[in-house]
Amino acid sequence: MKLHLGMAVVCLASAGAWAQQGDGTDTGAQIHIFKPDKVEPTASRMAAIKAPAGFTVTPFATGLKNARIVAVAPGGDVYVSRRDQGDVVLLRDANGDGRADGPPQIVAARAGAHGLAIKDGKLYLVTVKELFVADIRPDGRLGELQMLVGDLPDAGQHANRTIAFGPDGMLYLSAGSTCNACNENNQENATMLRFSPDFKSRTIVATGLRNTIGFDWQPRSGELWGFDHGIDFLGDDEQPEELNRIEAGKRYGWPHVTGAGSIYPQSTPIGEIKKTEWKALSTPMVLGYTAHAAPMQMVFYKGTGFPAEYQGDAFVTMRGSWNRKKAAGYEIVRVRFQDGQAKSIEPFVTGFLTDGGRTHIARPVGLAMAKDGALLMADDANGVIYRVAYTGNAARATSALQAPAGPMQQQASKGSGVPVAFTRPQTESKGKLTVGSSSFAKGGAMPAKYTEYADGVAPALSWSPVPNAQSYVVIMEDPDAKPVTPVVHWLAWNIPARVTSLPEGLQEQPRLTEPDGVLQGSTSHGSTGWYGPHPPVGDAPHHYHFQVYALDRMLDVPWGSDRDTLLAAMQGHVLAKGELVGTYAQKQNPLK
Repeated sequence: MKLHLGMAVVCLASAGAWAQQGDGTDTGAQIHIFKPDKVEPTASRMAAIKAPAGFTVTPFATGLKNARIVAVAPGGDVYVSRRDQGDVVLLRDANGDGRADGPPQIVAARAGAHGLAIKDGKLYLVTVKELFVADIRPDGRLGELQMLVGDLPDAGQHANRTIAFGPDGMLYLSAGSTCNACNENNQENATMLRFSPDFKSRTIVATGLRNTIGFDWQPRSGELWGFDHGIDFLGDDEQPEELNRIEAGKRYGWPHVTGAGSIYPQSTPIGEIKKTEWKALSTPMVLGYTAHAAPMQMVFYKGTGFPAEYQGDAFVTMRGSWNRKKAAGYEIVRVRFQDGQAKSIEPFVTGFLTDGGRTHIARPVGLAMAKDGALLMADDANGVIYRVAYTGNAARATSALQAPAGPMQQQASKGSGVPVAFTRPQTESKGKLTVGSSSFAKGGAMPAKYTEYADGVAPALSWSPVPNAQSYVVIMEDPDAKPVTPVVHWLAWNIPARVTSLPEGLQEQPRLTEPDGVLQGSTSHGSTGWYGPHPPVGDAPHHYHFQVYALDRMLDVPWGSDRDTLLAAMQGHVLAKGELVGTYAQKQNPLK
């Protein structure tokens, strides 16, 4: 099938809740829909699978249907999620012959079962909207599944959540976008999320990630890397699949900027933000790979089963294209690293495309390192788990690697362990102003509608005018929060001097058009704009400090900036300040 579409009118990319605006764009793309046909993995076709010298590729298990994500327990038990069957199966190789013993055992059943992770004798399972945990019994079966999280963001186009525990002990979860390219309504879509070990809090690590199913930590540097899916319908060779170094607080371009810095022609940023501004505040990919190859599970090789030169490199399954001709992907690739930095991407295991690329025997998805150091790859088309083992004579590493926790811990603790902004030297001022609210009384309890347990809307806020003020800043913090102290719930600046109040339910976006030009920053949650109170259930009332600052200037601080960047720009320019404190406590768990 061939399509030729004028991108100025294409409707294949969802516009979210924001209408497209004319900007003079006039571009086109020739688009292919090409899906190589599935054929059976016969012995002769499997014999055509290619790997580097010294490596062998053999079936570990067959007949698994829609095998997706693979996780291996320390003792060697292999767990595989099957999204279309809505379950998790257990595979065991008791005699060590490189093949699973007997039929798979179904050990869990949840609709949309997908991402898996194992830690401290427990298996974690994520579906579209829920995160579960169960004890792993001595026989490999699972205890009763317990729900930890029940309100993950809606899935839309990218429903396949994946999870992994970082070296810092926190659980990371990839929440893909709901669309091909749109402004998301829920700021947790198209992000990497992070959960505290007790699952009482979660934050957005990074944004602008369309669908980063595969991610892992480089074992020498401890840094988080992920492979993001590029936008569809731009032509055979656009957009490249993106390899990103994922760092806390950064945005990675989507939906308005792609690859190394190309502008996506169809979208319109909200708040009248220019695409050039979006590009300037986005982090470009480190390396790109063939467009539409569809990167899936990603694993840094930490073991000793492969030649030593492979240690510290990453392997990624490429499920394969449908939006280009000729077909790309249908392989495992190797990402070479040197001194913790990605240098190149190259095919590692190929041959799953057959008959000159017209058919395929596998669509690679899951990838994990087995206890013996082999790689296990799940095919979700014909339901085969392939085992990639090294049988050559090259020297192997003598010990396994373990990623250091330091880099991720430093990112998570940034901005924590400081006083509220009102008492910091950056806001020093002898001038005073009065802050009030029609939404709650001074020192009183805030209604639930302003919290993330309910409506999550910003309360109304007002303040007394200050002579000669050129702008106002609003900062709201919770100094009672743990482990991050204080938690930042709201940052707004460049509020015009004529404005001395903000209404209830202010838009949660980087730039406001009413009041025009007001910029909002990143909260401790990682979202932009108001993020309401969300204290742990059972905590004593937390105190929420609404601070207003009058400045002698407008600030040259980019939208989306964090509190410390804002405070640095404010220092020496505060004419007056005031605060209003409200409280909130959550007595009952809304999930029960």
